[in-house]
Amino acid sequence: MNFLIQDAMAQTAGGAQQGGLMGFLPLIILLVAFYFFVIRPQMKRQREHQTLVQGLQKGDEVVTNGGLLGRVSELADVYLKVEVAKGVEVKIQRAAVSIVLPKGTLKEI
Repeated sequence: MNFLIQDAMAQTAGGAQQGGLMGFLPLIILLVAFYFFVIRPQMKRQREHQTLVQGLQKGDEVVTNGGLLGRVSELADVYLKVEVAKGVEVKIQRAAVSIVLPKGTLKEI
C-alpha cells in the first residue's frame, strides 16, 4: 500500500526567509497602481465638481444628475431653486447639479 502514498519532504527553514520584502512587492505595486489609476482621478473629479457647485450664480443654466434642465432662480447654502418652465420651480440640492451649460442654451424658459 506504500506505493500509493508518496513520502512528504519537508522544506528547509531557509526557503521561507527568502521572500521577505520580495513577497510584498507585488502588493505594493498593486496599491501604487490603484492609487494612480483610481483614487487620484476620483479626487480630481470631486474637486472640480465642488468648485462648479460653489461657483453657481443666479441665472446659470444647469443640468441635474437626474437630467433636469433649468435656470437657477434662487440660491441658498445647501439648496437652490431651478426654473424648469415659466412659473415652475424645483428645489434641489446644490450637489445634484452635474453640468453648467453655456449662456443661451435654454431659450424657451
